[in-house]
Order: sequence, then structure tokens, then C-alpha cells
Amino acid sequence: MMKKFTITMLAIAICFSVLAQEKVDPAAMQKIRTEGLEKSKVMDIAFQITDVAGPRLSNSPGLKRAQNWAVKQLTDWGLKNVQLEAWGKFGKGWQVDKYYAATTLPFYHAIIASPKAWTPGTNGPIKSEVILIKADTITDLDKYKGKLAGKIVLFDQVTLQPLVTTYKPDAVKHPDSTLAKMEQATPAAQRPGRPAGNNNVMAQMMKMREVRAAMNTMLLEEKVGLILTYARGNHGTFFTSNGASYALDAKPVSPELEVSPEDFLHILRLLRAGEKVEVEADIKTSFYDQDPDGYNVIAEIPGTDKKLKDEIVMIGGHYDSWHSATGATDNAAGSAVMMEVMRILKAIDFKPKRTIRIALWSSEEQGLYGSKNYVAKHFADPKTMILTKDHKKVSAYYNLDNGTGAIRGIYLQGNAEAGPIFKEWLTPFNDIGAKTVTINNTGGTDHQAFDAVGIPGFQFIQDPMDYNTRTHHTNQDTFDRLVEEDLKRAATIVAAFVYNTSERTAQIPRKELPKAPETPKP
Repeated sequence: MMKKFTITMLAIAICFSVLAQEKVDPAAMQKIRTEGLEKSKVMDIAFQITDVAGPRLSNSPGLKRAQNWAVKQLTDWGLKNVQLEAWGKFGKGWQVDKYYAATTLPFYHAIIASPKAWTPGTNGPIKSEVILIKADTITDLDKYKGKLAGKIVLFDQVTLQPLVTTYKPDAVKHPDSTLAKMEQATPAAQRPGRPAGNNNVMAQMMKMREVRAAMNTMLLEEKVGLILTYARGNHGTFFTSNGASYALDAKPVSPELEVSPEDFLHILRLLRAGEKVEVEADIKTSFYDQDPDGYNVIAEIPGTDKKLKDEIVMIGGHYDSWHSATGATDNAAGSAVMMEVMRILKAIDFKPKRTIRIALWSSEEQGLYGSKNYVAKHFADPKTMILTKDHKKVSAYYNLDNGTGAIRGIYLQGNAEAGPIFKEWLTPFNDIGAKTVTINNTGGTDHQAFDAVGIPGFQFIQDPMDYNTRTHHTNQDTFDRLVEEDLKRAATIVAAFVYNTSERTAQIPRKELPKAPETPKP
């Protein structure tokens, strides 16, 4: 009987010990709330990143401006070890110096468009009748040879359909029902291998790529003046992309303009009807290859505990953007929030036990290059899973990169043991809508670089807003799309997570360490 009593009491003691460990300091949380919600500077930070620095395409002058400003600002706030840290070779930078295009026949109309990233300009003003190219095979191109020098061309894309008006709202917030489903999710079962592809479909895709590559080569040889390309989107919004490689030894390409759907379809309808269309354009772009390295902005609030100061709590978001707007929701929002987190913690005179480190990543848009290379250098290479001595020092990494929407909770990335901890940490912020903890994974951004090597890496759940309909990679991603109250709340919640992670006795629990991928047999 005594033995059972002892075991029972021990279990209860352990339970209370865990609960006590996760007990949130109300006074500290109130300090963070007051600074983050009532004295916020997050919009001032976002203004500098967007309106002042401008578009931040990888290795562009705009990204350099933003990085240099962040280094100065973080230094002025009193952070330590502030630096631009090189992560490796990226390639050429690029920017638009001038863009103008309009139809002049059958009437004048300014075209909503943007040069594709890493494409050349028109080498001065050009004006020509638009030539509609119809080609399904490589041999179909023969009839255009010798006729395209200096001309503006457009491909007849037979699969294009008229735009359809939608009655769904552009901007939405997560309803309670969606958050409840996320909360109730269970760990995903191991996914089976990818099913075999349809050989006919694959063959058709390869054929289309072959034809398009041949077309591009022919247009370059013909010295075409400008290519007009259809851009996905509607109602004046278009999603942008790159039209060439950023590699230092990239092959030359023709000037290419990504045109909003309404303007592209307008021209296409006229040409199909046999009407004459004339376009004038003047595009100037610049390439930058003097320094092909990529850089991350790094800064710290040093830890103060003798035993824990060498351990690290990391936060971050990607700093680079696309070029047709100023990258406000993708991802000046996340970057501004993370900078504001550091400002809040300095403003309340927080002396953390563990070192707090911020990283503003570059080249996320091209493949998470900034974060992946940083992790490989400092912690572990996922290709080999050989760990550095600092791998064990990172308690957690927190990321923000899903637009301007309010934080509603956090994705656990399958780390079930972290769930009860985060649930407790969200409790002081239930009143501002943050309460959901889901076992689910989310992808597509920099926390994956940490998760891939077994370091707890997390992305917060955010309201979608109009991220996927209007702002993500579009010409509408400007400062005006930012929601001030949501960004204030986000910075406050993240600051609280950082505070708690730093002060916690133990590190955030880890999942099983991933294994290095098997090398394919020859």
C-alpha cells in the first residue's frame, strides 16, 4: 500500500513539476503586451523595408538597401554581433530601371505589366505591330524566320479561357470551424511512395518544353524586340516570376514582359479577329554581378545565465521579395514582426538566460537558400546529417512568412511533445484570437531548413487574408495591404514565445533525428 502511495505521489509530483515549469510569468507577459500593443514600431519598420528600400529581389540594390538599414537599426537598438553574414554564391542581382508599355492601335492604353526578372531591356524605345505566333511544333516556326527582328510578339495560347468573375471574397480569416479541425488533427501516416506518372502526360509536357525552348532560341536568333507573356491573376492583379536564370553564366534571353490577364487577353482577342494591334515600349533593366554572394542579416541579444547563455533561441523571416511591388506581405510583414520582437525585448530590458538570435534570410524565393546554407554551415548538413557542436545548442526556431494575417496559433511540425507547452504559452493571448495548436506540418518557408536537421522549427498559423488572391508574388503586394493591428499582435505573441523559450529550464523537446538520405546505387 505504501509503495503504491509513493508511486502515485511521485507521478503527481512529476505532473505538477511539468505544469509549474510551463507556468507563464503574468508580469512579464503584461510588459510584453504593453510594449507590443501600445508602443509598437512595427509599421515604422515595415515602411522602411517596403516604401523606402523598395523591391528586394535577391542580390538587387533594393535588398542591399534593406539589409544595410536593418544592420544599422538593430545596432541602434543595442543588439550585439550584428552583421551581414555571407552564406555562399547566389548569382546576379537585377532590377527594373525603367518600364513603359502601351497599345497605340487600335487606341492608346497603358499596359499593366512588369518585365520578367533577370530579363534584358529593349535597348531604348521600340514600337511595332504585334505579331501573333501560332506554333505547336518546332517546324511551325520556320514561317516566321527573317520576319521578327525588332518586333513585338505574342504567342497564341489556345488553352487560355476568358476570365470568370468570382463571388468569393478576396480576403478571409480562419473561421472557428477550420481552427477546430486543425486542433483535432492527428499525426499524418507515413505517405506511400509517389505513384507512377502517366507516361503520355509526361511525354506531352516534355514535348511542350522542347517546343518552347526551341521558340526561345529562335526568337533570340531573330533578335525579337519584345515578348508579351500572359501572367496569372485577374482584376488588375498579376503574379510575377523570373524569365531567365540568375546564374553568372546564364544563357542570354530576349526581353520579356509579363502582362496582366485583362491586357493580354484584350490584345489576343484583337489579333485573333484580324485587327491590327500596335504596341510601344521602353524597358531598361540592370544586372549586378560584382558580388555574387548571398547574405543574411544576423543579430543577437546575448544570454546571461552562466549555464544557458551558449544556448540559442532563433527567430526569423525571409527578407527578399519579388520585383513587381514592394514585397509587403511577402515578407516585409514577417521580417518587420521579427525585428519588432527584438525591439520589444530590448525595450522591456529583458536579460535572457539563453541567447536570442534573429536572422533575416535572403533568397528564400529561389529555394530557401539563405536559411538552408546557414543551417548547413552552423548546425548540420541534411545531406549527411553530420552534426556540428552547435546543433544541440538551439532550443527552437520560430518563423513568420504567411502574410499580414493575425497569428491564430502554431503548427507543431509533428512535434507532439511541444504541444502542451505551446498551448500554455498561448493562454495569455486567447483574448486576441491566438489559441490553436495543431500537430500539422506547413511548408514552403524557412523553418523547414531547421526541421530538416532535427532542430525544432515552427511556423505560426495566420489568417489567410488576401495573401493567395491578391498579394503573394503580385504587383499588389504593397505597404497598403498590411494590417497594423494584426502585425502588432503577431510581434507581441512571438516576443512572448521567445521570452518563454529563453527562460524555460529545459529546451523545447525534439523529434527523432532525421536520417541522412540513402545514396542511390549506381
